[in-house]
Amino acid sequence: MPAPLLFVVSGLTLYAGAAVAVGLFDRLAAPAVGWWRILLAAVVLVAWRRPWRRRWSRRDLVAAALFGVVLAAMNVVFYVAVAHLPLGVAVAIEFLGPVAVAAVTGRGWQERAAIAVAAAGVVLLAGVTLASGIPREDAVVGLAAVLAAAACWAGYIVLGKRVAGAGAGIDGLAVGMVAGALVFAPFFGSTAATVVPDVPLLLFLLVVAICSSVVPYVLDQVVLRRVGTATFSVMLALLPATAVLVGAVVLRQVPTWPELAGLALVSGAIALTART
Repeated sequence: MPAPLLFVVSGLTLYAGAAVAVGLFDRLAAPAVGWWRILLAAVVLVAWRRPWRRRWSRRDLVAAALFGVVLAAMNVVFYVAVAHLPLGVAVAIEFLGPVAVAAVTGRGWQERAAIAVAAAGVVLLAGVTLASGIPREDAVVGLAAVLAAAACWAGYIVLGKRVAGAGAGIDGLAVGMVAGALVFAPFFGSTAATVVPDVPLLLFLLVVAICSSVVPYVLDQVVLRRVGTATFSVMLALLPATAVLVGAVVLRQVPTWPELAGLALVSGAIALTART
């Protein structure tokens, strides 16, 4: 299968999982769904990778644990955001995080221009959201949550690079998810009394974990082996559009023209960050 098509499958799987998660918010609070996604993905990855077979230094374990805690926080606040905002809008605004990292770490004019273009898109999307039919309180909570998710995504990229640099790869992800699940367990562990006896709910949460965490990560690794980082960065620009498509088809969240303009600006900013 061609790498771009694999990437599209990865994006569709990722946001299909998010759409399933949105459908569960009536049965389980959004942040709890985010925690269960991390917990169940950790179980799947640990069973698959068996990271205890690897020789870990204390430094590598600490880096993987910090990485996982930031990843878990990103999931929790992102699900709070999509509980209050359309999926496509939330995904586009969240991309402010990686674009900001590219702008800070990059040396070319493209990265500097990208942050300005992304900021313009985010301001447009935020303005449209506040002026839409969404209750103002929901809009404010959703925008605050997605900006927190963007900040977490920036930290995820920085910490993830350290984990990858240590050669841990998916083993590091497995250890990190275990750490993230444990750190947030005191806040959401009590939901086990609701989730565990409800087998259909538990199975849906497992679908969310596999679709939104396990499959996209593995497919991204396959794609990165076939294409350069510059090409991969350009393909990332497809993700806001993918989220809009899933939101429109599955959740009936049809974007307005101003929202499409904001999404186009964010996608353009992502493409500008592409470099070899």
